[in-house]
Amino acid sequence: MTRINASLVRLLPLALLLFALTACGAPSVQRGAIQVSLSADGSVQQVSVPAGSSTRQAFLAAGIEVGLLDRSEPPLFTVMAEGGEARLIRVTEELEIEEVVIPYESQTLRNESLPEGERRLAQTGVNGMQEITYRRLFEDGVEISSSPIQTVIVIEPIPEVVMLGSQALFAPQDIPGILAYLSSNNAWIMQGSTGVRTPVVASGDLDGRIFSLSPDGVWLLYTRKDDDPENEVINTLWITRVDGEAEITIDLKTENVIHFAAWIPGSNNGISVSTVAFTPNPPGWQANNDLVLMYFSESGWVGDRQTILEPNSGGLYGWWGTNFSWSHDGELLAYARPDGVGLVDFDAGGIAPLLELIPFQTGSDWAWVPSIDWAPDSSFLFTVSHAPQEGLISPEESPLFNLSVIPMIIGAPLPLARAVGMFAGPVSSSALSFESGEDHYQIAHLQAISALESRTSGYQLVVRDRDGSNARVLFPPEGAPGLNPQRLAWSPGTLDGSGYFVALIYQGNLWLIDVLTGQAHQLTGDGFVTVLDWR
Repeated sequence: MTRINASLVRLLPLALLLFALTACGAPSVQRGAIQVSLSADGSVQQVSVPAGSSTRQAFLAAGIEVGLLDRSEPPLFTVMAEGGEARLIRVTEELEIEEVVIPYESQTLRNESLPEGERRLAQTGVNGMQEITYRRLFEDGVEISSSPIQTVIVIEPIPEVVMLGSQALFAPQDIPGILAYLSSNNAWIMQGSTGVRTPVVASGDLDGRIFSLSPDGVWLLYTRKDDDPENEVINTLWITRVDGEAEITIDLKTENVIHFAAWIPGSNNGISVSTVAFTPNPPGWQANNDLVLMYFSESGWVGDRQTILEPNSGGLYGWWGTNFSWSHDGELLAYARPDGVGLVDFDAGGIAPLLELIPFQTGSDWAWVPSIDWAPDSSFLFTVSHAPQEGLISPEESPLFNLSVIPMIIGAPLPLARAVGMFAGPVSSSALSFESGEDHYQIAHLQAISALESRTSGYQLVVRDRDGSNARVLFPPEGAPGLNPQRLAWSPGTLDGSGYFVALIYQGNLWLIDVLTGQAHQLTGDGFVTVLDWR
């Protein structure tokens, strides 16, 4: 008898159970082929493809090429089943360029040198041209869409400029030098007489942030606004020759100038400038508080730039920006910012404070910066200082602003007049001569009608001696609406021994105020003057 191992006997029932379970399971699936119907390029094919193929794989298996833009119904990623159908749709595209005329705009400028109502063509309009690129999509040869994908301006349109006479019955006034002013975003000059007015920049886009005649009265420095928000450019800096000798306009290739750009004293082709960086948030910029010198030639060449102050924080509220002012002899450059006034240190590339100020808390998206101006002999610097008020917890909220003077040789800053208002803007005259031969000068400034509410108050023109004495209110008359904050301009001298004038803007019009007699002369009547300069 054969012996059977006991352990094998125990494993036999388990083996039989596993065999039975395997025999009762589902039969194995063998990968095979399926029949599908494919439609492409106007024909239909019955083809056999491996089971589990996607629509794309089915087309490729049938030798039908699928383009990058082609699509199918059902989509190319769909897994096909036995007897399934699919249609390939050929998709193509074309780029088409269309030339479109840009009609020129018509601008009407009021011209007070022409009789009322007379119209005169100053510049002929020229249409522009732009190229629009369209993307056209086709499915099986049928166009289904056409959309523009690019627009390029090939020729910029030139606006038509028509002068409309608005001559008012204002008596002409003989004046020394050149009086320049900005009206309706265009630059004009008066020379010799206020009755002779000449447009010098008629582009209609001057923003008035910079508007300054060169010391010799030959050039006008100005900024032009940029209305395209995608450019991240607020404005650009330009110069134009205004003496009539030649028509020259030069782009200084400088962007975003808000507070300061000025001629370097002693040079008729040197310019100093400070810039800002564009931001989408109020106020629309972040000040660089830098200072750069540049020079140009009449050929349009702009030389290398010399950086005096590198971009910096600018102290408290420095995001708003720093202003500057050259002394008349060109030896000193003063700065003004919300927390103080001082001098630029050219050797060290920094600043030297002369007067520390309490920054004014505006509670808004702007900052107060004191105005500054030099005495004609450059020995004193005039400014506005922010003074604390008793009883206020925060001195930054004080409504008190004083007219102050800073000696350059010796001595501490001194107040000349109290409670003049935050926008007093002192400006000194040129040197005047007494009959005794002694030279002196006067200070013109604005005086807030409501001194403790000078932020919103109207102002009056005040002229006083350089030591603050003999203050006289000259304009406007008592009870009349006040002046808006602005930069005043003294006449550059006298004419035939007559007195000095202060030029200002009142209710949008240009006025001259005779400092000796107080007599006021209205020069314009269109109500669109915003900025002026007098050299």
